[in-house]
Amino acid sequence: MSRKLSTIPETSPGNGYIDESVTTKTIRAAAMPDNQIIIVEDDQDFRESIIEYLALAGFDVTGVASALEFYQKIAQNRFLIVILDISLPDQDGLVLAEYVRKNTDMRIIMLTAQSSQKSKIIAYESGADLYLTKPVDFPELSASITSILGRLGNSHAGEHEVENNETAADREIKPWELSRKEWALFTPEGEKIILTPKEFDLVEKLASCPRKVVEREVLLQTLDYENTASGNRSLDALVHRMRRKKGNGDNHIPIKTSHGAGYSFSAPIVFI
Repeated sequence: MSRKLSTIPETSPGNGYIDESVTTKTIRAAAMPDNQIIIVEDDQDFRESIIEYLALAGFDVTGVASALEFYQKIAQNRFLIVILDISLPDQDGLVLAEYVRKNTDMRIIMLTAQSSQKSKIIAYESGADLYLTKPVDFPELSASITSILGRLGNSHAGEHEVENNETAADREIKPWELSRKEWALFTPEGEKIILTPKEFDLVEKLASCPRKVVEREVLLQTLDYENTASGNRSLDALVHRMRRKKGNGDNHIPIKTSHGAGYSFSAPIVFI
């Protein structure tokens, strides 16, 4: 659904303005190109409040409630800015920020209730361009977006020809999916890999800290292996067997070794 919106609602930022007539997650403003901004926020009322305000301010906004929906959207469209909550139902927003920074050219605004200095430092280290806390001042958020888009407009000059030569496959980003219901791992192409109980426990633990090294001691405890030479050999053997598993294509399970430390799942992964 497309709507032409031209005025900013007369409401204080803290009131969380919501237009009850809005029934879709995406609102397009006629004055702006499609797919400018994507918001990842699991609180539906808060998400729709932000979408409505920014749309009235002239931005094109898409809202999603989870990391999985985010990956699906960016596989289909190009966005310039992502507004991220830290506490998401299926993946830590900081992990999502790290992935966005390493694999896209999107700018990142963290929008969260966590206001400690430590949280802010970790967010900036994860790739955030701006850190805002809830309850957010909507005009401040709008002004921040305008400033970032202005800088992007200058930095992207002359890049359109290169972008037009990209294929959809070049931009496609899909996560692995771990199904608790089916005790299975799905490749980005949707191929199903059945896991044994031990294999599932291992992937589940690694997936809870995606792209971060999980120490051997933690994995041994998770798998009920003793912290002995025998237990460590059992862990290494399990990882070796899992790396040999794959779907019908060439997608091997991406478990990475950090020598002397532990293992990590080196690709995006979400729970389903």
